[in-house]
Amino acid sequence: MGEEVSNKQVILRDFVTGFPKESDFHVRTSSICLKLPQSSKNGVLVKNLFLSCDPYMRILMLQAYVPFPIDSFTPGSVIYGYGVARVLESRDPNLKEGDLVWGVTGWEEYSVIEETQKLFKIQHLDVPLSYYTGILGMPGVTAYFGFYDVCCPKKGESVFVSAASGAVGQLVGQFAKLLGCYVVGSAGTQPKIELLKNKFGFDEAFNYKEEPNLDAALKRYFPKGIDIYFENVGGKMLDAVLGNMSIHGRIAVCGMISQYNLENTEGVHNLMNIVLQRIRMQGFECFDYYHRYSEFLDAVLPLIRAGKLSYVEDIADGLNAGPAALVGLFSGRNVGKQVVAVAAQSCI
Repeated sequence: MGEEVSNKQVILRDFVTGFPKESDFHVRTSSICLKLPQSSKNGVLVKNLFLSCDPYMRILMLQAYVPFPIDSFTPGSVIYGYGVARVLESRDPNLKEGDLVWGVTGWEEYSVIEETQKLFKIQHLDVPLSYYTGILGMPGVTAYFGFYDVCCPKKGESVFVSAASGAVGQLVGQFAKLLGCYVVGSAGTQPKIELLKNKFGFDEAFNYKEEPNLDAALKRYFPKGIDIYFENVGGKMLDAVLGNMSIHGRIAVCGMISQYNLENTEGVHNLMNIVLQRIRMQGFECFDYYHRYSEFLDAVLPLIRAGKLSYVEDIADGLNAGPAALVGLFSGRNVGKQVVAVAAQSCI
């Protein structure tokens, strides 16, 4: 028998319509035995250290069926998402006590994970562990392969990134600059605009909330058209971009955060431009590229170590702060990658 300890957890009260609120969640304290149950065949018991707040989690709060690789949340149960954890006990021959892993885990202090084949063992400890929720985790894989594989960029091309200060956007912009592209980003506050230009090296950036005419704004920054658009927003921004794409432009559709909280999503009117400008518009998922994770690490780790990639995190302290951190994504409250630190630094 293992020791029985308290286990703080974040619970979804009910399916969510409209913008999520802190009151859609509650934090409860249950108990857990620090011993894998007898029924577990290849599972691991982990202590969660960091949890990742990501826009896709809004989709998991919907009652309607969505064809997504991660199951929707269940009202009354613990929510889950990407995180970093330490293995306390393992029945997986590839993992042992003390190993650090990243992957999908519960929003709680301790979790039992059965699908261990979906976990990544952390081998490189010369970077902050929290990076495995972001630049070295799912957002990093998304940014790297979304830009290089889906966008097929060339030196000197013009690149536009929406939601550019977020977990994915800040990396896409830097990858584009490293390749020698002209890069413009959009964000929703002046501090974020300054961050894009002064920290991440974007050539230009604008606050979309202060632009009465998005089409005019894009023409101002891209008088010869946009070669590559990394799409994180959807709606009116996508419509304006379609009217400003270059011939044979490419659009990588990563997400559409402006639409996740709308019961009736906005229509897009400039679709004919895909034909007229011979635009290639492609959606993709990070899951498509996890088999190439070692290739990703080989490319990105040296850039981090050499100081050629910057990464900004917004870390909330403790599970009690989790609901506010998560819902804050949808009002743009976070600056950089939103993370929840579950364990105190001394426990990590």
